[in-house]
Amino acid sequence: MTHVTLVDPATADGDRRALLDEITGAFGATPAMFRAVANSPAALRSMWGSFGALGGGVLPARLTEQIAVAVADRNRCAYCLAAHTALGRKAGASAAEMAAAQAGGSEDPRTAAILRFAIALVDERGDAPAAVIEELRGHDVTDEELVEIVAHVALNLFTNYVNVALDVPVDFPRVALTA
Repeated sequence: MTHVTLVDPATADGDRRALLDEITGAFGATPAMFRAVANSPAALRSMWGSFGALGGGVLPARLTEQIAVAVADRNRCAYCLAAHTALGRKAGASAAEMAAAQAGGSEDPRTAAILRFAIALVDERGDAPAAVIEELRGHDVTDEELVEIVAHVALNLFTNYVNVALDVPVDFPRVALTA
């Protein structure tokens, strides 16, 4: 049972309502995670703004969803694993690619290096080994991409913590955690 009320978009007011309307428009429904975060309009503005800003970055959606599932699995966030697996499939990744990403892997060496970096950030609390960063440089990862990868990991940590700490009910098709 969730530890916070899931805000009903139909009865929300003010800024909370406007943000939930935007989210509903983007998804065609209002995912439970956003309804939980809507208890704090400031937190909802932060989360939704971060999704929007990073969605306009240089990293392709398919890759950002692969990063998200790797981080979600590592943090044992069933909600984010389910949501980002679905979003990854929508972004063009195959089921096999999303399953590989969940385990931190990819047949594409550049993507695999990026996923290793994302997992190292989680495991080492931001202190990724120099060798992991050097590997990224060997795959021509730019400074802009490097910073965006860190930002995506940080955003996913936020959403993972929200969903795990608040026990938000999963409203996407479930995917089994491996970590």
